[in-house]
Amino acid sequence: MSDFTAPSPESTVVAALRAAGCVFAEDEARLLIAAAGTPEELTAMVARRADGLPLEHVLGWAEFAGQRFAVDPGVFVPRRRTEFLVQVAAGLAAPGAVVLDLCCGSGVVGVALATALGGGVELHAADLDPAAVRCARRNVARVGGRVYEGDLFAPLPADLRGRVGLLAANVPYVPSEEVGLLPPEARDHEALMALDGGADGLDVMRRVAARATDWLAPGGSLLVESSERQARRAVGLFTAAGLRAHVTDSDELYATVVVGTRPPLGAGG
Repeated sequence: MSDFTAPSPESTVVAALRAAGCVFAEDEARLLIAAAGTPEELTAMVARRADGLPLEHVLGWAEFAGQRFAVDPGVFVPRRRTEFLVQVAAGLAAPGAVVLDLCCGSGVVGVALATALGGGVELHAADLDPAAVRCARRNVARVGGRVYEGDLFAPLPADLRGRVGLLAANVPYVPSEEVGLLPPEARDHEALMALDGGADGLDVMRRVAARATDWLAPGGSLLVESSERQARRAVGLFTAAGLRAHVTDSDELYATVVVGTRPPLGAGG
């Protein structure tokens, strides 16, 4: 009797992923096997992953804040560190808040916030990328929100002005000259507009901060993610725009969030 044992499908997939440089080959193999409907589909999925396509784009979904969200090819893949922005924002508002998710990508931040705050949230989201908007509409539908296509505040309904309690803007903040240093999964497979923040990484953040007080309700807050080294300059942008600003960090998630709050009516600067 032969002692030969044929390799299992999982071991074969793990070997292929390891050869392609996937650090978490075992975990990825289990997800791909679970997602594939046929051996042929599994082979195709493994090949796409081995060619460098982000795992989330291969699977068609990403996990974020305990939920699964659709993430289409080319759309920005939500990062786990951004869960910290959701945590901070959720502590600033009550159920029934008006939430605006700018640069929404697949819409995960807004949906996660609406979920964390419970029922009654009025959620609006916007992005310039048509592919992201199509994806976000599928995700945001689960909480009854609305998604608009356009540049920052431009496509929003006028009656939203002055009513936003939470404005979460996960803006691109990578300086242009550093985009090429990003992992290939990001720089080759995600939209450049979702990564490139201009010369100092703050171009989009600067534009959001400058107009935030037009849309925030008194006492409402703008929250953005930034790098640690950009945080002080971001605070300056927020302060110049009339917001009371501070920085909060998560060592666990390696995340930095800048919070700017519009003073309540009648409050001093």
